[in-house]
Amino acid sequence: MKKVLILTAGFGEGHNAAARNLAAAIEASAGPGSAPVVDLFALASPRLNRVSRRGYLALINRAPRVWSRFYGWIDRRDIFPRHLWFLRRELGAFAECLRREQPMAVCSAYPVYGFLANRLAAGGGLRVPYYHVVTDSISINTLWTKPACAGWFVPNEETAGVMRRMGVPPEKLHAYGFPVQAFFAEHEGRLSPPDLAAGARPRVLFIVHSGVRHAETTARRLLAETDWELTIAVGRDEGLRRRLAHAASGRRVSTTLLGWTDQVPRLLMTHHVVISKAGGATTQEAIAAHCPMVVNQIVPGQEEGNFELLRRRDAGALAETPDAVLAALRRAFADGGARCRHWSESMRTLARRDAAPRIAAHVLCGQPITPAEVPEPAAMFSQSPSFHG
Repeated sequence: MKKVLILTAGFGEGHNAAARNLAAAIEASAGPGSAPVVDLFALASPRLNRVSRRGYLALINRAPRVWSRFYGWIDRRDIFPRHLWFLRRELGAFAECLRREQPMAVCSAYPVYGFLANRLAAGGGLRVPYYHVVTDSISINTLWTKPACAGWFVPNEETAGVMRRMGVPPEKLHAYGFPVQAFFAEHEGRLSPPDLAAGARPRVLFIVHSGVRHAETTARRLLAETDWELTIAVGRDEGLRRRLAHAASGRRVSTTLLGWTDQVPRLLMTHHVVISKAGGATTQEAIAAHCPMVVNQIVPGQEEGNFELLRRRDAGALAETPDAVLAALRRAFADGGARCRHWSESMRTLARRDAAPRIAAHVLCGQPITPAEVPEPAAMFSQSPSFHG
């Protein structure tokens, strides 16, 4: 059996989503079990990993300026590979995975692993191609570009241009897109929101992420609107869901309040606009769904490029207060939804729904793949769930 080892880390959902969806594509082509997904941090030091993840979430949500300075410091300093000693457990776990799985290639959705791969390759412990699956757009940290690898799979041409200017060899850059679920390609032409120009009610999806400022106030302001159909996904915050359910009682327009859900792709494809922070997974899934974004929070550093991509393509708006969110939606839905349709068409220019099977085909055959050479996405791999909240 051909095997591809896929590495991820729990510091941001974009890494896990990319790894999960790429694994599904590879397994559809090479068979079940052909794409083991491993989080080296969780494997090597589970307790420290749990503490580190909690610290990361607390930092980006409660002290974003501190995180921004730290992110910039890492970008400028040569921390790796000089200080790989403090990742010695992860290095050992990586080497053990290679011995156990005997993969034909390694794909990583987390940048730090590239330095471990280079160290193992220098010592003869890694003899197969190593690829980066870049999960960020435009604001690319040098952690992605400093380690040598067989190739970089990037989500869009804008990001490829940035990385070329950072010194990445052009022939090793492949702008295939971000690996999203097969669901988006399988439901092409089958799922879409109703036509605003024909008088349909606007459908608004609000994905509440932990730590987002003004989330409850924004939700209550949305519930006060009488002309919009609303779906609000609050993740695992059951207290917030109960409070919003009370606020929504008696609302005559369609209102759906969800906790944790694996139906985000379907929701994105059936709503006119999504309100969300500019996380990697959510932004890329919104692009795949052609669902414009009203971004209500940007984590400094990696998320700045996600919104910059939308801004350059005029595919959404930044609205960091409840008033700004409501104003952005009213502009989008005015004149029969003219601006909303423009945003959605702009999303179409970014969407690459075949990214996962295309990356899978490249890795499995060891050479670049054109879109014409990619099997139909529906035939490539079965549906895998999306996890948010």
